[in-house]
Amino acid sequence: MSERVLLIDDDANLLSALQRQLRKQFNLTTAEGGAAALDEIKRAAADNAPFAVALSDMRMPGMDGIETLSRIRQSSPDTVRMMLTGNADQQTAIDAINLGNIFRFFTKPCPAETLALGLQAGIDQYRLITAERELLEKTLAGSVKLLVDVVSMNDPVASAQSNRLRQWVRKLTQELNLPARWQLDIAAALVPIGLVSIPPELITKQRDGAPLSPDEAALFERAPEAARNLIANIPRLSAVAEIVYLQDRNYDGTGFPSGGPSGGMIPLDARILKILKDLSEFSGGNIPSPAAFAALEKNEKRYDPLLLKKVKQSLCVREDPLAVTVVEVPVAALRAGTVVLSDIRLTNGHLILAANTQLTEPQIERLRALRRISSFIEPIKAQV
Repeated sequence: MSERVLLIDDDANLLSALQRQLRKQFNLTTAEGGAAALDEIKRAAADNAPFAVALSDMRMPGMDGIETLSRIRQSSPDTVRMMLTGNADQQTAIDAINLGNIFRFFTKPCPAETLALGLQAGIDQYRLITAERELLEKTLAGSVKLLVDVVSMNDPVASAQSNRLRQWVRKLTQELNLPARWQLDIAAALVPIGLVSIPPELITKQRDGAPLSPDEAALFERAPEAARNLIANIPRLSAVAEIVYLQDRNYDGTGFPSGGPSGGMIPLDARILKILKDLSEFSGGNIPSPAAFAALEKNEKRYDPLLLKKVKQSLCVREDPLAVTVVEVPVAALRAGTVVLSDIRLTNGHLILAANTQLTEPQIERLRALRRISSFIEPIKAQV
């Protein structure tokens, strides 16, 4: 009896009768009318104890059953909705199904046994909905984490950049009062995933500023397409794949992919990501400064002007903050969550993790494994 059932009717006597008949089988809460029902839904959400089923009468003063169930659907979409009515005309049933998306439709008088079977079916449906969503969310989170860890181990510089982009996305979301942008957050984490298709020595060559052949340059240009093809295989990430695909598409219609959208036709999250990605490159891994934004403004046609202005207002730091404490520690003392302020390199100079990386548990495990067979340049500067 852990799942909760909400009974809604303006007749207090009927609610009392239903309670007597069903309370041994179900965890019941009653509400006299639609307004009271919505209050119960809000209270349940605040307590993180949503209702599995809501059963509403049709004819109620102020707010009828169809409107009540429609608003419950908006506030608590997983709650399975049912209707109990003495007015069983065809139009009422059609409206209830179309507007309230009800699961069962009962007519008065309804035997307690029939109602109990219906409520149990609703609870079973609720369990199915929530179990499938939980499975999908865990699968999705695990898939994204796997890709992020692959980026981290394959290219520490790119991993540091994606961590920085995610921090900026979260700050923008909070300061600009944007709706939760989980797709943009994931896209920021997966910006460099397309680089796994490029040989590491070629990535090093490009970062060192060495000239690239036309074929080599084409590999980098098409990296977002490779990223899109990888991400598109994960359920529910088609929009994320498109954001990553358009990461180098400019507001004025230039950039990759050629012939792609321009201006406001580029998805909002892709326009934000373009600004943040270029800002990261001009910031060199540091906090965004007026000089970094000035570099973007020299090519202002590449960016959504309104977004660029808002990003600058939110992220531009005119004075380097002095509130952080920097310590020097051996690699063995590093822990998940620590921000390293210097590169982590082996004594042969091989880069393992770039500066300004917030360490994750997989990265710590990798460092531990490397310590068994190699030695590091120590100490490491870290933020506390």
